[in-house]
Amino acid sequence: MSTAPAPLPPRTRTVKVCGATSTRDTDVLATAGADLVGLWHGVPGGPAELPEHEVAALAAAARATGVLQPVLVTFLSDAHTLSGVLRRTGIDIVQLHAYQRPSTVRALRAALPDTVIIKVLHVTAGACPERPLLGAYERAGTDLFLIDATTPDGRIGSTGQCLSEDAVLDLAERFTLPFWLAGGLTPANRSAHERVLRHPRLLGIDVDTAARGGDGRFAAPAVNRLARVWGT
Repeated sequence: MSTAPAPLPPRTRTVKVCGATSTRDTDVLATAGADLVGLWHGVPGGPAELPEHEVAALAAAARATGVLQPVLVTFLSDAHTLSGVLRRTGIDIVQLHAYQRPSTVRALRAALPDTVIIKVLHVTAGACPERPLLGAYERAGTDLFLIDATTPDGRIGSTGQCLSEDAVLDLAERFTLPFWLAGGLTPANRSAHERVLRHPRLLGIDVDTAARGGDGRFAAPAVNRLARVWGT
């Protein structure tokens, strides 16, 4: 397990919004009630993919709001490369949003003992390929899991797909760490997740599409409603 991880925001449930690409985005999120902002790097072909220098600039802009904490969201699996990116950008929360092995977590934990490591668990039709490795991820130094939906054709991240409560709760009972929930969350479908929301280890939610307006950009009213409905 990790020792002295970087603190997460003090809130009943945190709200992380993923996919910022500009300081306009970080400003909107900070004023509308988000706690964390996901910055994509090492996500080939991702619509919010950023080069490292832009990740560093937006991470600084997020911290400057006094509200947002930046999270590096990545498919990268080489711990040496990852630790270098985190050091250079000054980000101390990383979301491993692909199929990185427990060995990557272990090496990253050894290199950056104070970094918060989030491992995404991918669920399709109730099946989770990481299920046999949950204990190994915990022992390697993961701080929390993020349960997210994948599509039948293999797409991961910002899919807009929803998970059933039964699938989430069944998976959550197989590990001991806190977790975040993702997967097509909107203010309208909060009531479909009441049992998950009562789970004592649910730490927060992760959203993308529902935080955007009709123009595809982050919209303060949408973020504010998500924060009010899901975060408190």
